[in-house]
Amino acid sequence: MAITGLFLVLFLLMHMFGNLKVFMGAEAYDHYAEWLKQDVLYPFLPHGWFIWIFRACVVLALVLHIYCALKVWQAAIRGRGSKQGKKYTRTNRPERTFSSKLMRWGGITLGTLLLFHILMFTTKTITFGAFGQEAGPYQMFTSTFTSEHWYVYALYVVFMLAVCFHVRHGFYSAFTTLGANVSPKARGILNGLAYFVATLVFVGFVLPPTASVLGLL
Repeated sequence: MAITGLFLVLFLLMHMFGNLKVFMGAEAYDHYAEWLKQDVLYPFLPHGWFIWIFRACVVLALVLHIYCALKVWQAAIRGRGSKQGKKYTRTNRPERTFSSKLMRWGGITLGTLLLFHILMFTTKTITFGAFGQEAGPYQMFTSTFTSEHWYVYALYVVFMLAVCFHVRHGFYSAFTTLGANVSPKARGILNGLAYFVATLVFVGFVLPPTASVLGLL
């Protein structure tokens, strides 16, 4: 669960970097999107192969992550089993944060909103604005995030808040699982890094649609 989680965080950071290229204009943004779909690792791989291999890796990581989450949840439920007719009493756990309490339901929310995101920007099943299947990435982005479609922007911000909380606790927990949380000093560093990465992801993803809604693109 820790390894797949960190892989997905790395994917988010890469995706965030690509989204920020929207500030470079339509030509640069569309060129970047085309490069991702066609020319990454060419000629080592044929045109268009990388994106499908990468998508398969992301899907596999998601499936494994969800599977591990369910197994951990089941183990936690079994751990609360009764002994001599009484369930164990949980003591106060100060390490539990607001983010940690939302992990399970946050994951379900993320899965739902991720599906919505794919239907909008990958398959173009759900569209907003004046564009069709032939529209380029830049046109899709700026036509979707407008003041007219403020509710799409609001949903996107909620989505990224859920991502932010999930990443904050997930990043901290992953490195704890892998043995990095070995002292109070290490715990403080990990906690600080977790907040930094989560904030970076939130700001990096929200800046482009905010600029589009404000008419700055």
